[in-house]
Amino acid sequence: MRRFSAAYLERTREGMWADDRAALADLELQSRARVLDVGCGTGELTRVLDAETPDDATVIGVDADTGLLEVACETSALPYLAGDATRLPLPDDSVDLVVCQALLINLPDPGMAVREFARVSTDLVAAVEPNNADVTVTSTVDAEERLEREARAAYLAGVGTDVALGERVRGFFEETDLTDVRVSRYIHEKRIAPPYADASLAAAARKASGAGIADHREELRAVMTDAAYDDLRRRWRSMGREVVDEMQAGEYERVERVPFDVTVGRIG
Repeated sequence: MRRFSAAYLERTREGMWADDRAALADLELQSRARVLDVGCGTGELTRVLDAETPDDATVIGVDADTGLLEVACETSALPYLAGDATRLPLPDDSVDLVVCQALLINLPDPGMAVREFARVSTDLVAAVEPNNADVTVTSTVDAEERLEREARAAYLAGVGTDVALGERVRGFFEETDLTDVRVSRYIHEKRIAPPYADASLAAAARKASGAGIADHREELRAVMTDAAYDDLRRRWRSMGREVVDEMQAGEYERVERVPFDVTVGRIG
């Protein structure tokens, strides 16, 4: 299973559940008594689930990374457990909803995890998974759009798991004999425009330093020569300096659209 830092999760999931929670409509949260968030990371979705379920409901977060769980525990008093998605530390039929966000794309065997979700749930299983092959970026810096496409194509080729599962999640649900399987698409839009938030300024600085590319160095170097990677990073840093310059002039705008497929199935 791939691992991520708390800072990386914060950057990539920023604002996803801040205003629009329509993507969770099929989870029937107002009728839940016990909910399990698998691969909860720092607990962002766990806290959303807790806010959307009845006051007397129990919402539990599980993650294999104890460092991320420490961050989650610092943020809320919700119960968190250390555990692997394919060997959950709960008995059969112990919750009425299991949900994960951006977890299956990072597992070598997503189907095994879905079967484990079905083991511990009495009613619903849900997965909120991004399709990274369909991400689009528009920017006032022309080089940013081109380099994003180039880097994403190399990343998709070099990453060790299927980060573009999309509707194939439905197949894992159906193979597990879940019924009434439904898939809906939610577009998470991340927009940067004046006046710039601190997080947007920090993101621009990371581009100019090449840190954004370095985050995925392992995946990129799996399919690129050292010289090609160094050239991409050089061009990325140059693009980042253009972004910083446009920000200083108050002219920079960027929109990233990340599609998430929300798959929900019912225990037969």
